[in-house]
Amino acid sequence: MLPFLNSSIKSTRKSALLWFFVLLLFALFLFFLIPELLSEKITNGELKEFVKIKEKKDIQTIPPLDKVAYDRKMSELANNPPDKIVYETIKTIETDKDGKQVTKTTKVPLSPQPQVSHLWPVRTVYPNGGAILPFSRIVAYYGNLYSKKMGALGEYSEEEMLQRLMIEVKKWQEADPETPAIPALHYIAVVAQSSAGEDGKYRTRMPYSEIDKVIEMAQKINALVFLDIQIGFSNLEAEVPLLEKYLKMPQVHLGIDPEFSMKGSERPGRVVGTLDASDINFAINYLAKIVKENSLTPKILVVHRYTQKMVTNYKEIKPVPEVEIVIHMDGWGEAAKKINTYKQFIYKEPVQFTGFKLFYKNDILDPGATLMTPHDLLKLSPQPIYIQYQ
Repeated sequence: MLPFLNSSIKSTRKSALLWFFVLLLFALFLFFLIPELLSEKITNGELKEFVKIKEKKDIQTIPPLDKVAYDRKMSELANNPPDKIVYETIKTIETDKDGKQVTKTTKVPLSPQPQVSHLWPVRTVYPNGGAILPFSRIVAYYGNLYSKKMGALGEYSEEEMLQRLMIEVKKWQEADPETPAIPALHYIAVVAQSSAGEDGKYRTRMPYSEIDKVIEMAQKINALVFLDIQIGFSNLEAEVPLLEKYLKMPQVHLGIDPEFSMKGSERPGRVVGTLDASDINFAINYLAKIVKENSLTPKILVVHRYTQKMVTNYKEIKPVPEVEIVIHMDGWGEAAKKINTYKQFIYKEPVQFTGFKLFYKNDILDPGATLMTPHDLLKLSPQPIYIQYQ
């Protein structure tokens, strides 16, 4: 047994030595070759390029604007009446049964018909891809959480307010099935005051905690948010930047109210204020900067208006691809008065898009007056694409 055991031990030693050399060669391979390969990859930038490619895939791409669909929708919103047919008179000489020559005149449509120019749709820059307007109609509740008298947004409990808003959204969807209706909360974030305040600007900025509440409310129904500014004796240059952290959010947009922009000595509420195109252009350019820096889809700027002087030099307002501009008719009264205001100050001075405000209480103060319906507003030229209820 001892010789067999000795032979077996020698065989095991040889086998062990063989495996030892195999493992040693494998270790040397790993030690010298693999680091060289990894080093080559890093120096060539291949690993960094892989990371960049992955990051690009993680970023949601925004499809470019469908300009054909945009133009078609803008023409529909213009709602222009059919052009009148222009006729020409054709004279012909015929011989009657007695052999006498008779001149006959006939009116026939002129061919080709002369081109008729319309104020709407407005020929201006195309918005960037992802634009909300004109593909969807915004239906908003307006107000402030501190007041039940400033609009529906603050008049009801959160649950009831959201339910009422969604009822209005449904009405618009049924009235115009081809244009999706989306809800919005239009919150007055800077409120004009009758008293000067500590800095003498006759306006009060709402706490960020209140704006946060509105943001949270809107999320429950997937609604947009508009932050409205009534500047008093302040200015947009001072007020808009204070809302930048919210305006960086893709669902948050801006409203500015010339009624409470006081250029003279009278305090807010005593006279109607005014904003010039230069003021509005500041807001446009500020929003455009936010859109560019944060790779956002276009912002919407709502500008209130119901008198001639509320907006001056409208032709100098400069739309840009990053911002869609709504000139919003927010005068109150019975239907005929509101329609006349819309024709005088919105239709005649086109910028880009239009809005229309409905007052649940003030619009029906006159005996027999009723609140205008979606079908009533869809008869307007142009059709408003932003609807606000107060």
